[in-house]
Amino acid sequence: MHRFEYYAPASLDEAVALLKEHGDGVKLLAGGTDLLVQMKEAGLHPPAVVSLHAVPGLDGIEFDEASGLRIGARVDVASIESNDVTEQRYTALAEGAGIVGSIQTRNMATIGGNIANAAPSADTAPPLAVFDAVAEIIGAGGQREVPVIELFDGPGSTILTTDEVITGFKLPTPPANTGSVYQRHTPRKIMDIAAVSVGIRLSLDNGKIGEARVCLGAVAPTIIRASDAEEALTGQAPTDALFAKAAELAQAASSPISDVRGSAEFRRHLVGVMTKRCLDIALERAQD
Repeated sequence: MHRFEYYAPASLDEAVALLKEHGDGVKLLAGGTDLLVQMKEAGLHPPAVVSLHAVPGLDGIEFDEASGLRIGARVDVASIESNDVTEQRYTALAEGAGIVGSIQTRNMATIGGNIANAAPSADTAPPLAVFDAVAEIIGAGGQREVPVIELFDGPGSTILTTDEVITGFKLPTPPANTGSVYQRHTPRKIMDIAAVSVGIRLSLDNGKIGEARVCLGAVAPTIIRASDAEEALTGQAPTDALFAKAAELAQAASSPISDVRGSAEFRRHLVGVMTKRCLDIALERAQD
């Protein structure tokens, strides 16, 4: 590992000032489960690392029926996996958090880091997107909020400027009769990243689908919403034929590549199979 400057700011303002001072190449440290691996094994050599460990205001999971759920960016994914509110009301997010790496990794990895790393296979990204999550961001230019689905502009790349920090995520309260699910396919059962991942949310209204969200991971340069599938589902009574059509539309939205985890053809096939399966599960959960 190459030498680098290490900073431990005690406030967000101090962290932002350090990021602005050091500019391109500086890296933020939260859980470190991605950053340290990249520095040790992937040839990443940042001139400076700014730790968020001592910065207040980045922790906590809070829920209010009127305003919804807020998760601090430094919350570890193990806490999200086991939280009663996420398990019951935001099930897809609990499921995504529950399969990040190993148990040890989940107790270190933060949701902010999982998103800021911008891997197309990030397991918390599709669940956040299907719940219309918004990222809270602060930088030298002030504060702003950006829908999670709009944060990414390529593999490992976000729209964040070099002096911006994600401070948390806000998720609206799901409508009544909502079911959600997140699943992925990996070559290995554990300790692997997704070859294909699917997040689904269905909200029923008088027996029909009032809202539908379908988000795919690992089959494009960024996570993607299958908007044609969502449109086909919305306002319709749920049937096997409808779900099969939505699965085909999700396949059409994907643009996977061939790599060591599978060919593009195989991964596109998986999109259809997994989308149909997840729609069935989400519907069953919405009807419970």
